[in-house]
Amino acid sequence: MSEISDKMMSEQMMSPHITNALWMEQAQQWIPKLYEQKIFPKQLVRSVSDVHAFQGWRIEPVAPVEAMYEQVLRKGDEITLDFGQHLVGYVTLSLLNVRSNADAPLRLKLTFGEMPCEIGEDFATYEGWLSRSWLQDEIVNVDVLPGTITLDRRYAFRYLKLEVLETSIRYDLQLKDVFCTTVTSASMAAVAPLPASTDQELVQLDQISIHTLRDCMQTVFEDGPKRDRRLWIGDLRLQALVNYETFGRNDLVKRCLYLFAGSRLEGGQVGACLYEKPQPYVDDIYLYDYSLFFITTLWDYYEATKDRDTLEALWPVAREQMDIALKRLDARGIVQDDETWYCFLDWHEQLNKQAGAQAVLIYGMKRGLCIARELGLTEHEQQIQAQIRLAEEAALRFLWDEEQGFFISGEQRQVSWASQVWMILAEVVDVEVARALLQRLKGYNEAIPMNTPYMMHHYVEALLQCGQKEDALEQIRTYWGGMIKDGADTFWELYNPEDKTYSPYGSNLINSYCHAWSCTPSYFIRRHFAVTDS
Repeated sequence: MSEISDKMMSEQMMSPHITNALWMEQAQQWIPKLYEQKIFPKQLVRSVSDVHAFQGWRIEPVAPVEAMYEQVLRKGDEITLDFGQHLVGYVTLSLLNVRSNADAPLRLKLTFGEMPCEIGEDFATYEGWLSRSWLQDEIVNVDVLPGTITLDRRYAFRYLKLEVLETSIRYDLQLKDVFCTTVTSASMAAVAPLPASTDQELVQLDQISIHTLRDCMQTVFEDGPKRDRRLWIGDLRLQALVNYETFGRNDLVKRCLYLFAGSRLEGGQVGACLYEKPQPYVDDIYLYDYSLFFITTLWDYYEATKDRDTLEALWPVAREQMDIALKRLDARGIVQDDETWYCFLDWHEQLNKQAGAQAVLIYGMKRGLCIARELGLTEHEQQIQAQIRLAEEAALRFLWDEEQGFFISGEQRQVSWASQVWMILAEVVDVEVARALLQRLKGYNEAIPMNTPYMMHHYVEALLQCGQKEDALEQIRTYWGGMIKDGADTFWELYNPEDKTYSPYGSNLINSYCHAWSCTPSYFIRRHFAVTDS
């Protein structure tokens, strides 16, 4: 028996609880240092209702920021500060009473917005199904003036609206200083510049992608610093790819892999997301596709770092995810589609997930095959090869509609972009068939469309896999470039150019406007499109 097999057998004989505890302990050793920077507001602004602006609101300049320090604020007054960029951090306010003594507490309402709509709309009108507490506002009572306060809660914002709710008849308020101490585990100094010959549109796309990732890199890779501020494995996979090309904080990827491995659900499944505080623990959400992305993320990490120790240590978890996922196949070898499971793929209420899940299973197993081959596990390699072959044959036999020329999903034989894209990424069909499939899809208006930058990333990957480099670049310019034209300084969780207020949560106010899965233009640009200087 090989040395690697002996080591794995020894680990598997150890109590799973002990192994998990050791992995969690190791993960805590890789908590990164956070870099801090003090950022001051750039100007005074106001939000203006405008039916022609993105989501019905635009920002209008009011005065240079210096005017803030001279302005006297009375009960009922408000001002809005523009910090000029998206920030994640802790706000400090230095406050001065004027006219007389502060004989009663000062009461301020602070509203933080990533986008103009969050400043312009009244949160009291919010009717979404996610908790109202994710909307970023709070009332602060200050007992002693003059004084300086730093808010305990970390906020993600560009705009800050201050409303004076109460003073007293004796005194008014002046702001002597306002700043945000930003926090991130990403150092901008670590990012290599693009070649000087790179066109400026790609440079801008790259920079906004990097800023998006930077603000999501805390002591774990967060999905969004406004909401949900959690480690989700679907986001982690894409964040890690961009990180390898930019910040190089590879120990943070390793930390996240060990956290997921050490906090699996009772059935052994890798959970979809986990919380970091007070101690790291897994949420009870299990997503079929997300658990399989543990395998992919592990393999991507190894390819980027050649960290064989981590590959060996976490291989049993990767193998376990394949075994669990395979149990969901029916007698035909197709993922069962019923009410007892959930697979993500994309945000769309009508999207059927069966075909996409089949493809993600094949995609994940092919990365598992790479790991088994790399570790010299011949028996595992042969088993996985056979499982891949059966899953591919079943997909082509039962999910391919020869007459339509599309993969179909569910009892209604649904055609969607997600199903076609994932079957192409899983290499269930060869490149020529895949290229023709994508071409047909463009003209098939009944196909369920894509709604998120997450799914759009996979479409761009599929185009590149088919050798359609120009089409992939045009998609990046059009889709992510569309966000920039609509005012993005970090890329958003959701963007449907045909419905710019789209939200799966019932309100665009709760959408995340700096979101991890949207940061991948940097990955594509730096791997495929940046022109090398001669």
